[in-house]
Amino acid sequence: MGEDALVNSSTDAVRAAEGFGFPVVAKLCGDAIAHKTERGLVRLNLRDAASVTEATDALLASAQPDDGARGVLIAPMIGGARELIAGTLLDPTFGKCVMLGIGGIFAEALADVTFRLIPLSEQDAEDMIDNLEHQIWFQEFRGEPAVNRKELVAILLGLSRITEESEEIVSIDINPLIISEGSPVAVDALVEVKS
Repeated sequence: MGEDALVNSSTDAVRAAEGFGFPVVAKLCGDAIAHKTERGLVRLNLRDAASVTEATDALLASAQPDDGARGVLIAPMIGGARELIAGTLLDPTFGKCVMLGIGGIFAEALADVTFRLIPLSEQDAEDMIDNLEHQIWFQEFRGEPAVNRKELVAILLGLSRITEESEEIVSIDINPLIISEGSPVAVDALVEVKS
């Protein structure tokens, strides 16, 4: 089975969850749904078939006509004590930029974010990591290994490349980018395209 499954019923959701192994996460997906968490459209740490059924039914029932809902995404629950945010944006003065910052519940409190112009070089990506104030985030942390810098650099370079190559992309927001066993794992993303 793949890394996630898009389903339209609680029966299919349970089948997918059992294929992944518990716990799982469920998210309502739709073309016009931008901020899932703020609307309560994400259910975390579902540990059995009953909780998956309840969550899927509730998410499908909460879809609004203008959401463009396509179903419920079921995926393995990714654990990690650290979160980053990464993405791209179009600055009105400087043009296309890549962004990296400390994420999760600390994002607003710490406001530790750095930007670089696209196209990004490997050295630019390394500098972005080094320029964040809270370097402890990238070191061994609460029994977890240090962040795999090579993987994080590859993510930043990939964001730069895809945004540079596409005239349609206005912005990309990967939030959160969870550090799991040292590896950065994108668990949700929002891509804004020109209309």
